[in-house]
Amino acid sequence: MLNEKIIKICEQKFIYLNYSPQTKENYMCHIKSFVKSIGNRQIIHLNSKDFQTYLDNYNFSSVSQQNQVINSIRFLYKYGLEKKYDKVSFKRPKSEKKLPKVIEKEFLLDKISKIENLKHKSIITLAYSTGMRVSEVCNLKIEDIDSKRMLIHIKNGKGRKDRLVPLSSVVLDLLRKYFTSYTPKEYLFNGQFSSQYSHTSCNQIVKKYIGKECHFHLLRHSSFTALLEAGTDH
Repeated sequence: MLNEKIIKICEQKFIYLNYSPQTKENYMCHIKSFVKSIGNRQIIHLNSKDFQTYLDNYNFSSVSQQNQVINSIRFLYKYGLEKKYDKVSFKRPKSEKKLPKVIEKEFLLDKISKIENLKHKSIITLAYSTGMRVSEVCNLKIEDIDSKRMLIHIKNGKGRKDRLVPLSSVVLDLLRKYFTSYTPKEYLFNGQFSSQYSHTSCNQIVKKYIGKECHFHLLRHSSFTALLEAGTDH
């Protein structure tokens, strides 16, 4: 019960500090994973080494995920438990094997080809083919897809910047099949109980279809690597 109370304190603090809904969702996902990892132990009884050990042993899939996890645990430490940083450094793990990696193109394409759920296949295919971030996929609206110019207009991306990314005919055909089956309204990908698909759900389907150790951001890294291998300069 006490752990649940601290989780609620964190949720309320995100609102009070005016964090964006996407950041709140991402951080809370990592905070809940940490709480789950300690089992029946109470968070208030943990010491600084418990937090640092968790980070040192975390199998990060990218630098971006690494920063999110560390910042999430730091948020829990500072606002949920009201402790100061002087007792834990929150240092980034030194092991290079936990830093960015990519998924082999052939392996990824084989995995995608076997996905039967049309929505899940569309999300993963779109992300891999364009290198879109998870927030950009979740925020993508139907009107943002320009099928005549074969472009996707990404609005308010990282740094609140807009940009255009190319859309392939193969991906467009897949999205049209998905649209016909699911008939989304405003946002291209709807959640089960909301108008937008969530970051958490996106990460879950990547783990389900690509591999338990994989993370959505890996699709972005893998996309850029595939483009570079094909001779595209980024």
